[in-house]
Amino acid sequence: MARLKPAFFDQEPCDLARALLGKVLRHRYRDRWLACRIIETEAYYLAERGSHSSRGYTPKRAAMFMPPGTIYMYYARGGDSLNISARGEGNAVLIKSGIAYFDRESPRDNLVRMQKLNPVKGSGKQRPVEKLCSGQTLLCAALGLKVGRWDQQQFDRQHFYIDDVGYQPRAIIQTTRLGIPAGRDEHLMYRYIDYAHAGQCTRNPLRKRNQQEGRDYVLHRLSAAG
Repeated sequence: MARLKPAFFDQEPCDLARALLGKVLRHRYRDRWLACRIIETEAYYLAERGSHSSRGYTPKRAAMFMPPGTIYMYYARGGDSLNISARGEGNAVLIKSGIAYFDRESPRDNLVRMQKLNPVKGSGKQRPVEKLCSGQTLLCAALGLKVGRWDQQQFDRQHFYIDDVGYQPRAIIQTTRLGIPAGRDEHLMYRYIDYAHAGQCTRNPLRKRNQQEGRDYVLHRLSAAG
């Protein structure tokens, strides 16, 4: 295992979005290291209209204009959302979804705490482990990540960091981003998904009717895997 250093984030947003797939988020919540492996990301650029930063600098968006690796968090549909600044002012990557991750540092009995942090809304029932982090706000809820604590902050080994555990996807799906309004560059294929976990991402592009490879998505087949 190797903690990602600041230089790792000094990449173009699309390159960083792909490179983050398979990496593990670890957040110390009280006395536990809660963790998930990243399976879906989205890239955002200052120069395209889908990005928050395209509307100009504000104190709330300051993290997107700070050095690569700065945490940018905001509220999305009432929940917390995690982003990381990339190379170039105004550029960032959204951590779209993940899967709960367990190992010696983040043991499986963490699942109980993660499910308490992120129950099914309206019922209070436990959210299934395979869907615990299937969305940007669900991921943050399950890890206990909050805008007020982490926006415009840096990762650190004592509280919140990203781990390289040696896993690489066998294939990556590249497709359009979600929730981009019409006329704001919604056609750009800046969303990346670990093919092996497409069924656990926010919305599986392979299950949408009449989708065609090469037109609606691109499948990048890679040689390495963890």
